[in-house]
Amino acid sequence: MIFPRLLVVGNFISSSGCSRGVCEELAPRLRASGWNVLTTSHRRSRPARLMDMLYTVWKRRHEFDLAQVDVYSGPSFLWAEAVCCLLRRLGRPYVLTLHGGNLPNFARTASRRVAALLNSAAVVTVPSSYLLNQMRAYRRNLILLPNGLDLSAYGHMVRRPVQPHLVWLRAFHQIYNPAMAPRVIARLKKEFPAIRLTMAGPDKGDSSREATIATAKTYRVESNLEMQGPLPKQSVPCFLSAGDIFLNTSRIDNTPVSVLEAMAAGMCVVSTDPGGIPYLLNNEQDALLVPVDDDIAMAEAVRHLLTDSALVERLQVAALAKVRSFDWSVVLPQWRTLLTAVATGALSDAGPRPNNFPRQAHITTIQRPQDAETSGTATKPAVDALH
Repeated sequence: MIFPRLLVVGNFISSSGCSRGVCEELAPRLRASGWNVLTTSHRRSRPARLMDMLYTVWKRRHEFDLAQVDVYSGPSFLWAEAVCCLLRRLGRPYVLTLHGGNLPNFARTASRRVAALLNSAAVVTVPSSYLLNQMRAYRRNLILLPNGLDLSAYGHMVRRPVQPHLVWLRAFHQIYNPAMAPRVIARLKKEFPAIRLTMAGPDKGDSSREATIATAKTYRVESNLEMQGPLPKQSVPCFLSAGDIFLNTSRIDNTPVSVLEAMAAGMCVVSTDPGGIPYLLNNEQDALLVPVDDDIAMAEAVRHLLTDSALVERLQVAALAKVRSFDWSVVLPQWRTLLTAVATGALSDAGPRPNNFPRQAHITTIQRPQDAETSGTATKPAVDALH
């Protein structure tokens, strides 16, 4: 079997202490399954990252057949526009993958730019029903492809009864509202004196980490709080195994991988409800949801878990059932089928809607575009065993 050659354009910067992007999981898994995959960029500085992306696209233009480009809101949207402009000039098809709970807000302020970029791509994928719903105004035929998760790494552990051991795992940035977590602990400390909270994640440099420590001191819960830095991906399962309840305090959100990881590890999730969270989690079915920045409601939700074993069991069972659909064994075949179809011309901007896209297909032969130009033969994949 011959696979198309792929360039993945995204943030490969977790080695610099930043959050690990989904692209850093997708690229090595495609390589492991036999694909030739190039990646860019590992540069931490945004200007240097953009230049490295453009340089890689141009310098290695003869080494890839198509590209997959991550798209974020704000200043990062510019590098997606610039990279895709160069890809169009080179005649390379590309797949866009939309990220971030703030992207719909950004799109409302830059609708023409967003629509132009999305409609220039062969295919646009979204990792959540939230973005599917919010972004279809800018392009009709979006494809839902969830973020992948290696369930086997998390060793789902039943926690009954749950203990007052709480975990928080996001970046220290104002959009994730980390200072809310110590306020929750302060409201529970009198009733549960052994309560402890462990917080970990990269510091985004907006003083959110310092504000969290100051909040803990103000509410006199600093002895109940442990602060850690960014965690390597391989350390996350062990980190989660030390807690029973996962707190997500974000103000803006989409489909956070850390929440899925907590569910896969058997933790009970208590989350605020911005953006894509209600699309991902069902209140009192697989998680408990509270209003944004409402530490009173979040403390009450934690108290409910610590005193109601039947609720805990119901949430754990439902959460595990939900995250099974995010396992890489399910998601990776969909990526392979999609990318192969784009590379061979079988799927373009007139492609199927999400529900019609095949979950799995076996591609028996593939021609690269330059081969087709030479031979004059069609570039459609031979597909069988569609499910």
